[in-house]
Amino acid sequence: MIRFEQVTKRYPDGTTAVDGLSFEVAEGELVTLVGPSGCGKTTTMMMVNRLIEPTSGRILVNGEDIATVDPVLLRRRIGYVIQQVGLFPHRTILDNTATVPTLVGWKKAKARARAAELLDLVGLDPTTYGSRYPDQLSGGQRQRVGVARALAADPPVLLMDEPFGAVDPVVREQLQDEFLRMQQAVRKTVLLVTHDIEEAVRLGDRIAVYGQGRIEQFDTPGAVLGRPATPYVAEFVGADRGLKRLSVTTIEVDDLEQPPIARLDEPAAQAASRLHAEGARWAVVLDTQGDLHGWVGVDELGAGGHVGDLAHRMLHFPGDTPGPPAWVPVGAPLKQAFGVMLQHDAGWVAVLDGARFLGVLTPAKLHEALRRSVDADARGVPRGQVEFDSVADA
Repeated sequence: MIRFEQVTKRYPDGTTAVDGLSFEVAEGELVTLVGPSGCGKTTTMMMVNRLIEPTSGRILVNGEDIATVDPVLLRRRIGYVIQQVGLFPHRTILDNTATVPTLVGWKKAKARARAAELLDLVGLDPTTYGSRYPDQLSGGQRQRVGVARALAADPPVLLMDEPFGAVDPVVREQLQDEFLRMQQAVRKTVLLVTHDIEEAVRLGDRIAVYGQGRIEQFDTPGAVLGRPATPYVAEFVGADRGLKRLSVTTIEVDDLEQPPIARLDEPAAQAASRLHAEGARWAVVLDTQGDLHGWVGVDELGAGGHVGDLAHRMLHFPGDTPGPPAWVPVGAPLKQAFGVMLQHDAGWVAVLDGARFLGVLTPAKLHEALRRSVDADARGVPRGQVEFDSVADA
């Protein structure tokens, strides 16, 4: 837990970087600090590990006033990731990762074993990369090492200053996805600084939107996008904030339609007769376990045989070039489903739980899910507890 109590930072020239800041980050929560350059977000983060000292107020980490803690010891108990990584060029990747465990007195074997474990966690095989040096890695790989090093001594708190800002957009998105998966596993208390509202929305459990030295709004991504607290916040998040909600609204089972179903071992003539009776042009094809196999058009069933002989495997739609599969997992953001529909020029996307087929998401259902999210935020329903009653017509 991190708590700010009326914290102010004022420099000798009279510049106030942070003014009367009070907020709390719960244990295991990821909070993004977002705002323009010079707004005080980085100053806020750097006061947590005392790289910058506050002028007044208190900062508590896990209930302890950090002003009473030796700053060197404090920093060894807090993970710190920066944009340019800051790896030691003369040390191997394994030794770089083991830096903090070594400093706090771990035996070499234990420190190196922990470093190998963390490298594996961030997707770098320690047997392949452990003996290399920083200049032998790509920018994205070095950033992964920076995250692994910050976690090596198992700190309860992690500070991240524009951690993905120095890599290209494709690598940045991959690193963000990997970090979210890792955070699900380790559940650290995280303060992450960014100037990018898209990144803040994608990563944060809550977002602190900074004005000049003050927090203009501190809320969930959905609430910030759906109910900006001030004109400044509305302008900062952008006129397309409705589209940004696609990134924070997830697919739920209640959002899905149940299409016609055909079974792999079903006679094609029987399936065709049923689909004609239902007025359906196609069916999703499942195996005997209820797992997704693919789909089949009603006209194709006239060839006879069994459905399994005629069905298209649901990796891609017919005629597609290799690309994203034509399905998404339940719980994925609506943006991912929308992207698959656009990629394949399709009017639906299959939704799975593992391999088990749950239903399909259509554009109409996607719109309804988005409206429910907006309505829930307007009622103050917490993220992840969206109500499904009394939804206004789209």
